[in-house]
Formats: sequence, C-alpha cells, structure tokens
Amino acid sequence: MALDETIAGPLPGPSHPLVRGLARLRAARNGAGEAALGVFGLRIAAAGFAYLAQVMMARMMGGTEYGIFATVWVWIAILGHTATLGLGQGACRFLPAERARGDLAAMRGFLIGGAFASAAGGLVLALAGLAVARMQGGLLAGPYGELILVAVCVVPLFAFQDYLEGVARSQGWPLLAIAPPYLLRQGLIMVGMAAAVLFGAPAHAWVAIACTLVATGAAATVQGVVLLVRLRRRLPPGPRRTRWRVWLGACLPIAAGELAASAFGFVDVVLLGFLAPPAAVGLYFAATRIQQFVVFVSYAASAATAQRFAAARAEGDEAGLAALVRVQARWTFLGTAVVGLGVLATAPLLLGLFGSDFHDSLPVLAILVAGGVAASLFGPGEDILIMLGGERLCVGITLAMLGLAVLLCLALVPALGMIGAAIAMAGATALRGFAMAAGAKAVHGISTLAFAWGRGAA
Repeated sequence: MALDETIAGPLPGPSHPLVRGLARLRAARNGAGEAALGVFGLRIAAAGFAYLAQVMMARMMGGTEYGIFATVWVWIAILGHTATLGLGQGACRFLPAERARGDLAAMRGFLIGGAFASAAGGLVLALAGLAVARMQGGLLAGPYGELILVAVCVVPLFAFQDYLEGVARSQGWPLLAIAPPYLLRQGLIMVGMAAAVLFGAPAHAWVAIACTLVATGAAATVQGVVLLVRLRRRLPPGPRRTRWRVWLGACLPIAAGELAASAFGFVDVVLLGFLAPPAAVGLYFAATRIQQFVVFVSYAASAATAQRFAAARAEGDEAGLAALVRVQARWTFLGTAVVGLGVLATAPLLLGLFGSDFHDSLPVLAILVAGGVAASLFGPGEDILIMLGGERLCVGITLAMLGLAVLLCLALVPALGMIGAAIAMAGATALRGFAMAAGAKAVHGISTLAFAWGRGAA
C-alpha cells in the first residue's frame, strides 16, 4: 500500500469533487493568464498605433494646435464613456451571470436594449454639451468652435463602440473587443490625417477631429457587424426579456463611476486647459500618451478577468474567484513595474519623436509612471466592487479622489505648472487604488493586495 494511502486513505480518483474542483481552478487560472497576455499584447500594439498617431499629429500641427486637439479629444472620451449609462461595464457583469443562470431571453434583451440606450445616451450628452457651449458663447467663437461642432457627431459613435467593446469582453473575445477601437480606429485616424494634409487640407485640430469622426464610424461598423455574426452563433434567436430596473439599478451607479473615472483620468489635462496655454497642454498630453503603456497592463488584466469574477460568483465558485484575484493582483503589479521601467528607459527617445520641445515632458512622465506602479500594488479592488456589487462605494471613492485631484491641481499647478499636475495625479491615483482595495475587503472580504499571502473570500 502506498505511503499516502496509509496516512490519509485512498487517493481520490479523477471523478472526485475535490479533483474536479482543483482542475477547474487550474484551468481558470491558466485561462485568465493566457487571456491577459493576449489582451496585453493587443493593447501594446494599440498603444503603438496611438503613439504613432499622436507623434504624427504633433509634428504636423505644432504644439498649439496639438494642445487644442488634445483638449477636445479628452472631452469626447469623457462624454463617450459616460453616455453608455454604465451598460458597457454592465455587460461584463450581467451577460455572463444571465448565461450561467440559463436566462437567454434576458441576454437578448440586454444586448439589444443596451445598444440603443448607448447610442441615444451619446446623442443626448453631445447635444447637451453643444447647448452649454452655445450658452457660454466664447467657446464656439474661439479656437475650439469648429472642433466642438464636429465632436458632437463623434460622441454618439464613440459611446456605441464603447458598449460594443463591453459586450465583446463579456463573451471572452478580447481581440474583437480591443482591435476595432484601439487598432483599427487609431490606424484610420493616422491614415486619414496624413491623406487629408497630402490632398491640401490644413494641418489644424479640426481636421484631426474630422478624421476621428470618420475613423470611429468605420471602426464601430466593422466591430458591430462581426460581433453580431458571432453572437448569432452563440445565442440562438428567441424571445427577449428586459429587466431595466435591475440592470439600470446597477449600471447607473457604474455610469456615474465611469464619468468620475473618466474625469479622474483626464482632470489634469482639463485643468491645464484652463490654467496653462495650449502648448503646455500638448506637452503634458504627450507624456500621458506614453504613460498609457503602463496603464495598459492593468487594463489587460481587467479585460481578461473582470467578467470571470462575476461568473465565478454566480456559479458559487469562491475558491476560483479568490485564485483569479490572487493571480491578477500579483502579475499585474509585476507587469506594471517592468513596463514602467521600460518606458522610463526609452522615454527620451519616445518624447523626442514628438519634437525637441517635448523633452521637457520627461519629469512629468516619470511622476505619472510612479503613481501608476504604486496603484497597481493594491490589485483589482475596483473590478471586485463593480462586478460583484459595491458599485456605489466605487463611485464614492472615485468622486472623493476626483475632488482631491482637483484640489491638488488647483494648489500645485499655479506654482509648479505641469509638474504640479503630475504630482497631484500620481498621488490621487495611488490613494484611489488603496481605497478600492479597502472597499473590496470591507464589502466582500476579498483582499486584493498584490502580495498579501493567504487571503481569500471570507
């Protein structure tokens, strides 16, 4: 008789529940890791496209026009992410859970209703923004006037594509989620801008926004068609059922959180637009575009695992949930640190491609990278709160950190300029990561810290 059998009895066979559970756990961990690596690779490629596009625009437009373009693009992103009413993130939460429960009618209702709601929300927000600009008066008469009129058309398309990204993520299709908005759209913007200038258009910011409009429409169309074809293979035709009270009850707080998160991500650029000349905004924005290489590590991990958190909880697989959190937290921090060091090592070259003046952005980039690495130490606390319940706490944390970032920027930018904005954002980013981790622990009993051994769901 084997020694193990003498001590602990016969070894469990392959059909034993413990063996099956461990196999599922290993499969979940391996699948999440492979998906995260795939998403990370795609996002790095997308970041390369975006970086080249920004370099080209900065070179063609010059610092002032580039700063104007950056300011308007930031507002498009803020309004576009918010206009989905949280249904993009909600897709990652509800669609896997509805499938796990076998409620295909609710899945169909969410998919169709979410698409219409996102596009309509984008149109309403864009028109509201235009109305505010008209009441203000000076915006439409100044250098931002032409850009605002074009941006009104971009926002609904941006919102619709943001929803499509969430749906693709919910089904475990990271390539379809990421490639159209971050590879195809960026590539079309780059090609469109080059072609427009080649055929005689001025290298002005409004031309770049017009190219963004065309590129966003084309990329959203491609993504929508491919997604529809793939969904029809997975989800057969049938009745639809809506649960708007449940969905919006969770998604509207998520939308508020997305607005707060978008504002948090861009508040430094927005405030610089009010407190500094456009050229300074362009210098700062270039640093944030390079710093995105670091942020993409966390994004890749979230895109690969956030929907798995919801599915694991719906299936009652608490061990698998704890394992996914543990794996994501550790590898996200390590990946963020490695990429951050790589970005800083190559920063002089990367910034130099924008132009000789952009070397002044190096201290800004270093501070922003440090803030991102510090935040990654606290793991996927935000994903846990959004996917498992706790979205209102998530919104509250983000709003509090947004307020802190605004106060810090207002205090530091007048004295330190771009450096002050970078210090404010790095500090607020790290503190936000800590607060999200504390919230996830308090609400769900799950520690998300990168190297807190022996944790799990309470």
